[in-house]
Amino acid sequence: MTPETKTQLPRTGDVTTVYEVKGMTCGHCEGAVSEEVAAIAGVTSVQAAAATGRVTVVSGAPLDDEAVRTAVDEAGYELVGRTV
Repeated sequence: MTPETKTQLPRTGDVTTVYEVKGMTCGHCEGAVSEEVAAIAGVTSVQAAAATGRVTVVSGAPLDDEAVRTAVDEAGYELVGRTV
C-alpha cells in the first residue's frame, strides 16, 4: 500500500462516500489526506485524487462528517463536503 491509498476489497455492507477537498495539488497532498482519513475508525479504503479534489472513502458504516472534516483539517486541507 502506498501512502496515497489504503485499499481493501469492498465487503457486503460497506459504505462508499466521496468527499470534495480543497487545496490538494500533488501526490504528497493525496498522501497527507489519505493518512489522516485512514486513521478514522471503521475506514477500510481511501483513494485521494488531487486532480479532481475528490477523496473516496470506504467504511464499514456511515462516517461522521465532522470526523472526516477534522481529519482533513489535520492534514492541512479544507473539506468542502460530500459530492452528489
